[in-house]
Amino acid sequence: MLCAGFAMQAQVNTNRVLAIGKNALYFEDYVLSIQYFNQVIKSKPYLAEPYLYRAMAKFSLDDYKGAEADLTLCIERNPFLVSAYQCRGAARQNLGNFEGAIEDYNKGLEFRPEDRQMLLNKSIAFAQLKAYEPAITTLDLLVKYQPKFTQAYLARGSVFSEKGDTTRAFVDYDKALELDKYYAPAYAQRAMLYFQKEEYASALKDFDQAIHLETKQPGYHINRGLVRFHLNDLRGAMDDYDKVVNLDANNLIARFNRGLLRSQVADLYGALEDFDKVIELEPDNFMAIYNRAILNEEARNYRNAVADLDKVLNEYPNFVPAYYFRAEIKRKMNDVKGADRDYWYAYDLEQNLRKQREQGKIITGKEVLDSDEMADNAGEGNKTREKSDKDIAKFSRLVVYDKDEELQSKYKNEIRGRVQDKQVKVDLEPQFIITYYDNLNVLENSISHTDKFVSDYNNQRILYYQLKIVNHEVPLTDDQAAYHFQSIDHYSLVLDRNPADVNAYFGRALDFMVLQDLSEAIDDFGRVVTYNPNFFMAYFNRAVVRHKQMEIAEYKENNSDDDTKKSFEFNLIMRDYETVIQLNPDFVYAYYNRGNIRCLQKDYRAALADYNEAIKRNPDFAEAYFNRGLTRLYLGDTNKGIEDLSKAGELGMIDAYGIIKKMTAN
Repeated sequence: MLCAGFAMQAQVNTNRVLAIGKNALYFEDYVLSIQYFNQVIKSKPYLAEPYLYRAMAKFSLDDYKGAEADLTLCIERNPFLVSAYQCRGAARQNLGNFEGAIEDYNKGLEFRPEDRQMLLNKSIAFAQLKAYEPAITTLDLLVKYQPKFTQAYLARGSVFSEKGDTTRAFVDYDKALELDKYYAPAYAQRAMLYFQKEEYASALKDFDQAIHLETKQPGYHINRGLVRFHLNDLRGAMDDYDKVVNLDANNLIARFNRGLLRSQVADLYGALEDFDKVIELEPDNFMAIYNRAILNEEARNYRNAVADLDKVLNEYPNFVPAYYFRAEIKRKMNDVKGADRDYWYAYDLEQNLRKQREQGKIITGKEVLDSDEMADNAGEGNKTREKSDKDIAKFSRLVVYDKDEELQSKYKNEIRGRVQDKQVKVDLEPQFIITYYDNLNVLENSISHTDKFVSDYNNQRILYYQLKIVNHEVPLTDDQAAYHFQSIDHYSLVLDRNPADVNAYFGRALDFMVLQDLSEAIDDFGRVVTYNPNFFMAYFNRAVVRHKQMEIAEYKENNSDDDTKKSFEFNLIMRDYETVIQLNPDFVYAYYNRGNIRCLQKDYRAALADYNEAIKRNPDFAEAYFNRGLTRLYLGDTNKGIEDLSKAGELGMIDAYGIIKKMTAN
């Protein structure tokens, strides 16, 4: 398919282009999927579906305003599309329009009154409005319809906690854990309730269990660090923040909290390093700027300290301690006149603010308010604040993982990310594919995914890009997509001149594949092996792409494919892998992928044989150990399964340890 051909053939190809766009959306190629949906909308702007799917792609790219606009256009064209109300509600929640979100969920629930995701989202929207009673009523209804839905009890427990009804909150958290004792968020939420009640030992026990189950969740480590701090375990708290920073060097909360702890243990330059990083990432974090001013003064970097205080006072002109502090520093710099000016200004301001406070006015670092409401001051004994709390007087408090972030995660996850992964589950490592791009965000294993034949093919410089063997594909950028559309045009011209050019067919097949045009990719891989029956890479990729098509078909609602058709598709895939193995018996990825297929067919013993062959040929094949370990667990061979997972972890697959912990939890 030529890029230019989209516009010329839009009337004919609309359904096909929409299908390809949905393929791209399913496999997380959000930018690419938007390009396909744009073409459909341009050709047939009266259709509702392309607006819905383009909105989903925009939502996944954090373009909530654009998603809301598209969903509105979708609903105008088809007011009976329930998914549009659900998605627009989630977009509006992210935009802070909670009333609008509730309206959308109400409309969607008219069509599907027992829809658990919309009921959950609606309750969260009420909670975000601090309308706790309707939130609880909604969750009561959800529990009635879905009595085994763990998240319903967690959400209701969270609302009870916000209301101050800790007794009923504990009941719901306990019920959630009764339903799923391996569900880490339930332990984490109950831990925070214990923390709020100052029952730190119980909180620590629950956080330990949550981290035991999910080792890489930064929020758990951040909040366990707070618990350890309250238990005077500074070393343990520091260890938690170190772990978060190791997982994510740009985590603001962990950096800020570690900076405070480092300053307490006189690690002056370590603390400065952390606050410098926080300010680099968030230049208007005045809490960090004020703390850095304190550290700069201790390090005798007086000019830097004054510069930081200038920034703070420009934002918080009523923050009296900062004027006194700046006066002290200026005196050390022998700026006596400047020091006196700051000191007396602070003194006069302090007296004036005291009088206004006595008159019942509320004083903040920024302004004086005429209000009867009390300022949000958690008391002198409170040592923590939420990230959203910008009260400069709390500059020395540790930051707790924000409740708003926890709420958002509940209604974001329904759309964001791969649609087939809505439920958290232990799953096989995905199949390998020969392609151009690797996902650099995936932790590298100690093994190198290479093959001699693929390397030899790369060395011939036949294709513009080098081929890679990966099992975590990466979405295309706009520029990459544009290149591959042009490349299809180029190969088509080559094939017009020489219809038997195997490499041109292979190159075009790869272009179709990365552009998620799976049907055309399969056709071109077929042409490759027609002209060259020994071209094993074409068989291999054709098998992978056929399996992708099956994934999408199985996900679609009301899928009408019968067992006979599925069996036929599986046989085609298996035949391609068998051909690859005949042509290249040492190509370990064919055994591995075939093992995955056999697992999906629940033919676990045959899958074990394939993983065994892969490991026999490459003893450092981490993913094969991981999947063989899961397969052994499926067969009830726990000891050998854990042994394989341990080996996978040793080779760099950290997720394996989380599964081991689940299997060995008391």
